[in-house]
Amino acid sequence: MTDTSQKASKMEKLLQKKDQPTLPKVGDLIKAKVISISRGAVYLDIGGIATGVVRGREIIDESGEFSDIKIDDKVQATVLELENENGEIELSFRAAGHQKAWNNLQKMMEEEEVIDISVTDANRGGLMVKVGKIEGFMPVSQLIPEHYPRVEGGDKNKILNKLKEFVGQKLKAKIIDVDESESKLIVSEKAAWKKERKKVISKYNVGDVVEGKITGVVDFGVFIEFGDGLEGLIHISEFAWQRIENPRNKFAVGDKVKAKIISIEDTKISLSIKKLKEDPWKEVVKKYEVGDIVEGKVLKINPFGAFIELDKDIHGLVHISELSENKINHPSEVVKENDEYKFKILSIEPENHRLGLSLKAAGKKSKKESAKKSSTTDKKEGVEEKSKTKKSTKSGSDSVEKKAKKSEKEKSASGGKEKTSQTKVKKDKEEKSKKEKEKTKSKEKSKTEKKETAKKTKKKK
Repeated sequence: MTDTSQKASKMEKLLQKKDQPTLPKVGDLIKAKVISISRGAVYLDIGGIATGVVRGREIIDESGEFSDIKIDDKVQATVLELENENGEIELSFRAAGHQKAWNNLQKMMEEEEVIDISVTDANRGGLMVKVGKIEGFMPVSQLIPEHYPRVEGGDKNKILNKLKEFVGQKLKAKIIDVDESESKLIVSEKAAWKKERKKVISKYNVGDVVEGKITGVVDFGVFIEFGDGLEGLIHISEFAWQRIENPRNKFAVGDKVKAKIISIEDTKISLSIKKLKEDPWKEVVKKYEVGDIVEGKVLKINPFGAFIELDKDIHGLVHISELSENKINHPSEVVKENDEYKFKILSIEPENHRLGLSLKAAGKKSKKESAKKSSTTDKKEGVEEKSKTKKSTKSGSDSVEKKAKKSEKEKSASGGKEKTSQTKVKKDKEEKSKKEKEKTKSKEKSKTEKKETAKKTKKKK
């Protein structure tokens, strides 16, 4: 074996070793040591096999890791080119930093880490934020209750003004969605607060009575803040045992109220004001019975019927089909809000807080209309009574005369009918007699003709 072949064999063996350094490929994230730093470039030693350079805009990175590097520091960089005009490998901190930053965000989300975020701007949908040097977004729904922009009437411009108050502030949040390919980063203040809130909520139980301040009034209820920054919802159906149409007619922001905790689901707390009082429906069967005729005031008209107030505690419903015997398109054709009517009770369901009523089964006139009709009828009857009294004398004398004339007419009609009947009988007899004479005459003629024919036959013989 020659020396040349022996050297080649040794080289092959070295290259086949697993720990043998290899040249990187474009796109690889490599580790290298800083060997030189100049104003516009950083030179790196890549495992003793090549020199790499990071220059220009590629020095700036999103992770912030390379903002304060020194000679001999171990750093990561991304390969852009295998050989530039100087025979060096072209590298990038920016690409490496971007990749590392998004990897870190993914890790933070998976570990549910609470992080600091900076608010940079706001729009009607939420807050623009920064996590390190990466921009993200926090939807308004992910703000904690005390930061949520509750605005009367939901005015969008007022909501935006409330959100802009957070610009420049730092908030605690959790990452809830990361997608590097779409450059999407979504954070939540509510999620970060949830863990702490659970600790505070654990001090309360269903059935506890709390006192708090109303922080928001919406169409479906009111929010109240109580305890150590906790917030709960009192749904409109939990205001009172009676029907409430508009929360704003009953409550305002800043009002102090007492309520009972009726449910705790995770960090969601539901409260009730009506549960502080005894349920009046438990005693409803002592007040009313099916078949009773009751008076009630129309509180609210809907396309399907009307809600009726029987007393301060009990409300019932009259369905549109129970308003009139005739077909109607809308309850307002028969009843009016705030008017009182008489109803018949069709059903009572204390456990479901329902009471069914019927107007058509009890008369459909309102109290006002009935009173007006009664007054008009009384006046009319009075006038008619006077008129009858004035005419009574004349009516008496006229009646005798009318009776006499009626009797004569009846007799005349009776006589006429009798004469007509007699005439008809006489006429029928005459017709019958005439027919019998004609029949006899015809028979005699036929006999005569036969005799004459017989005589003629004899003469010929």
